[in-house]
Amino acid sequence: MSTNFGRPFFGLHLPNYTYPGVPDEQLFGRVIEQAQAAEAAGFELVTVMDHFYQIRGVGTEEDPMLESYSVLAGIAASTKKVRLGTLVTGVTYRNPAMLAKMVTTLDVISGGRAILGIGAAWNESEHAGYGFEFPPIGGRMDRLGEALTICKLMFTEERPSFEGQHYRIEQALNRPRPIQAGGPPILIGGMGERRTLRFAAEFADLTHWFPASVEQLQHKVEVLAGHCEAVGRDPSTIVRTMGSPVIPVAHEREAAALLERIPPERRGSLVIGTPERVAEHLSTYIAAGFTGFTFGNTMLRTIESIGLVGEVLRLLA
Repeated sequence: MSTNFGRPFFGLHLPNYTYPGVPDEQLFGRVIEQAQAAEAAGFELVTVMDHFYQIRGVGTEEDPMLESYSVLAGIAASTKKVRLGTLVTGVTYRNPAMLAKMVTTLDVISGGRAILGIGAAWNESEHAGYGFEFPPIGGRMDRLGEALTICKLMFTEERPSFEGQHYRIEQALNRPRPIQAGGPPILIGGMGERRTLRFAAEFADLTHWFPASVEQLQHKVEVLAGHCEAVGRDPSTIVRTMGSPVIPVAHEREAAALLERIPPERRGSLVIGTPERVAEHLSTYIAAGFTGFTFGNTMLRTIESIGLVGEVLRLLA
């Protein structure tokens, strides 16, 4: 199916719900402000984390965390154009038939803007806290494959049945049907070569990878192409997205101060600079076939900084 994304396109990712000086009753209003600013700046996608505790690298476990699909429904009612999804749903958190129903409902609420983002889950702490089973990675990957099968069936067939090792459906009804023909696009998060990228070849309309150098990512591209060949699929039909390797600032003098806030282990090939500089850097990734880039609100903390990313997008148009 066609995702109809522009090339290139930007996404705003909202992993952080900690806004200094903002009380809980005003927290969601700040979320809406950021989503609307992204839409106004030309972003095509807004995503949220699917976690119940805040994760390491973003904040402390006790920091505020909102339930993802409730947030997405609220954003859907407050925006008109941006696509909406999780980056990404943990397969262990929800029965996959229920997940398909939730994403279909989001598609209806948003007028056909939902995406199903899904991965194998990893945060053992919140599994223990909420009483979710946390099997070894092999078991989680088994569940991911079955969940993808069920969701795709429920998006595309009227009364599908399926029986796997972990999940089953029997003539499952999913009414109303998704607004998007063929159902919401499926985004698979992760870079695992043996199974994650194989699932991407089978099911994904989009993949999402961690920021890295073009050279490091090229090997993953080749692995994905190999899996696509095995299942008879053209790899160019899968949109490749990644966490942004750039952060724009209004002036170069701001770059050093911003870099200080980023842990050394997360800097990698990150480039911080003016819109012109970061647009030039992104061009190398675009030439390598990466057309979607997500910017987190951990770095884009103000409406002005979100607008600055929109300027980068205009330079690349």
